Amino acid sequence: MRIVLTGGGTGGHIFPLVAVASKLRKKVGEDIEFLYLGTSQKMEREIMEKENIKCKHILSGKVRRYFSPLNLTDLLKVPIGIIQSLWTLLIFMPDVIFSKGGYAAVPVVLAAWVYRIPVLSHESDAIPGVANKILGKFSNWIAISYPSAQKYFLKSKIVITGNPIREEITQGEPEAARKRYNLLESKPVILVMGGSQGAQCINKSVVKILPELLRKAQIIHQTGERNFEETVHLAGEMGVKAGRRGYYPVPFMQINEYKDALSVANLIVSRAGANSIANIAAVKKTAILIPLPTAANNHQQMNAYEIARIGGALVLEESNLGENMLLKEVEKLLRSENVQKEMSQKISAFYHPEAADKIADGLIELAGG
Repeated sequence: MRIVLTGGGTGGHIFPLVAVASKLRKKVGEDIEFLYLGTSQKMEREIMEKENIKCKHILSGKVRRYFSPLNLTDLLKVPIGIIQSLWTLLIFMPDVIFSKGGYAAVPVVLAAWVYRIPVLSHESDAIPGVANKILGKFSNWIAISYPSAQKYFLKSKIVITGNPIREEITQGEPEAARKRYNLLESKPVILVMGGSQGAQCINKSVVKILPELLRKAQIIHQTGERNFEETVHLAGEMGVKAGRRGYYPVPFMQINEYKDALSVANLIVSRAGANSIANIAAVKKTAILIPLPTAANNHQQMNAYEIARIGGALVLEESNLGENMLLKEVEKLLRSENVQKEMSQKISAFYHPEAADKIADGLIELAGG
């Protein structure tokens, strides 16, 4: 059985691909071969290589919602990417394609349509991105995470699965995190993360209130690799050294570090990407969600407010992310164990442990297995 995985640009695209690939290996056994077609980003390549999945880079154009000469040059990349995809698919000739959307998936799915290779696409967000709105027309089935996404696709193609996450996410060990970061069991832990690439706006907002936060909690802070040095420097200017006084910044967490950090956290401050929300829901944690204001179709804001509507998280807009506001909300949540318990229970409704299973079964069926 041969399967092409496609999508990319962020961890939100890549990690669900990995989760489904892992489930497929368990269902099919060793008689399965994967090929990942996506961008040339280092993170994507490294993650796929660790999963023993072959990678090929194709060109694809990114549509920006503002004027930029890059829109024109990127548009020219699309036909080149389609030709690359046609050639690669002809050689590999997969039984089925699993697309996570994003601009990197467009040439691959269009090439698959030419060869009549079946495609299962997955939409993580409450509102589909431009790529998935287009690719939905060329897909056999479309798996969605939020019911609100149904109106954008043909009803006959839709199945609600939720967002697939890696099984390891729910297997974290708090004690391992305490040992790794020298955490005290008697003091609450805040996990700050801005998605797989970090978020400097969140980093700066947290660093500005570090002295006050550290009086009340210990902080594990995933800064993003490109923001790590600047964040550590800014923390130093606030009188806080990395690894001291309960402040533990890291550029990026591998799965073992990440699952342990999730398990030990009392409160999570996070972007509102679908993958981050699914992970938080899986471990039933209290969360402050800060949507990325420039996200395509404002999908992070829609994701966040879907959770907030049922009382599963507190949402803070980036434009309102002042020092006092963030500190006040963190303190309020840390003071009330009842509120924490209620919010963590409600957000768990967005965890779908069977999501990867359903998608894997769908891919096997489309492949004629």
